[in-house]
Amino acid sequence: MQFFITGCAGFIGSNLTDRLLSDGHSVIGYDNFSTGQRAFLDSAQKSSHFSLVQGDTLDVSTLTTAMQGCDFVFHFAANADVRFGTDHPRRDLEQNTIATYNVLESMRANGIKRIAFSSTGSVYGEAAVIPTPEDAPFPIQTSFYAASKLAGESLISAYCEGFGFQSWIFRFVSILGKRYTHGHVFDFYKQLKDDPTQLRVLGNGKQRKSYLHIEDCLDAMLIAMGKANERVNIFNLGVDGYCEVNDSIGWISKTLGVTPKLNYTGGVRGWIGDNPFIFLETKKIRSLGWVPKHSIRDGVIETVEFLKVNEWVFEARHL
Repeated sequence: MQFFITGCAGFIGSNLTDRLLSDGHSVIGYDNFSTGQRAFLDSAQKSSHFSLVQGDTLDVSTLTTAMQGCDFVFHFAANADVRFGTDHPRRDLEQNTIATYNVLESMRANGIKRIAFSSTGSVYGEAAVIPTPEDAPFPIQTSFYAASKLAGESLISAYCEGFGFQSWIFRFVSILGKRYTHGHVFDFYKQLKDDPTQLRVLGNGKQRKSYLHIEDCLDAMLIAMGKANERVNIFNLGVDGYCEVNDSIGWISKTLGVTPKLNYTGGVRGWIGDNPFIFLETKKIRSLGWVPKHSIRDGVIETVEFLKVNEWVFEARHL
C-alpha cells in the first residue's frame, strides 16, 4: 500500500514513516520543515520505497500533485504550539482547520477515500466526565488549538458523509519518546540545560496529565485501522492513568542528576486554555486488543534520554 503522510518530518510523522516502511509499505512524505527535522528522515531516505515532497498544506496545487497514486492519507501536519494560541489565533485556523480542508480536497481530486487524523484529547475541554470517553458531551472549547482540531474532525466527518470517505480520528493525550521536540519535557530540559539550579513551572505543579509513548501510539493507530471499519472511527489514545506535573519534574530531575529549586507561577493551570486534568478513557481501543507497553514514567525518562544525546534539536527547533 502507498501511504501519504503530511508532517512526515515531525515527531509522530517520522516515527510512523519508519514503521510503515519497515512493514513493507511505500510512503510519500510531505512537510514544509517549519518544525519538522530532516535528520528524522535519515533512515527513511535510505529506502527506495520512500519519497519526500517539500511543500505546505496551504499550497493546494503542490499538495494535490504530491498525493497522486496514494491509497491512504495520514494527516499529521499541524500547528502544535497550544500554549501560544492566543498570540496568533489565525495560525491555528490556517495550519489546522484550513489545512485539513485542503488535504480533504486534494484527496477528493485524487480519488483517495481513507484518512487518519491526529486530533487531541483537548477537544473535551475541561471535561465533566473523568476518565473521559469518546462520547462525552463537549463543553465550551478552551483553546484555539482544540477548537481548530475539532473543526478538522467535523470537516472529515462531513466528507465521510458527503463524499463516501472513511476516517480514523485519534484523540491523543500528549505523546512522548524518540524525536520529541515540543512540550513540557522539552521545555523543562531546556531550562535545566541552561540553569540546573532552578526551574520555572507554569501553574502550581499539581496539574494532572496523561501521556503515551510513541511506539504504543503507533501500535494503537495501526490496530484501529486494521480492525475498526465504521465510516467514522473515533478513538481516544492514552494510558490508564495520569501523573502530576510535579511527578514528571521529579523523573526528569533524577534522570539528569539535578535538584533544582522550583519556582511556581501560581494558579491551577499553566496558560490560557490549559486543561488542569486530562485523563481519557481507552476502553474502546483496548477492546480491539491493544495494550500499551510503556508507563508514563517510562515515556518521560526515555524522552529525557533522547534529548541528552540529541541536544542539537534545541537549536534546530528555533531556527
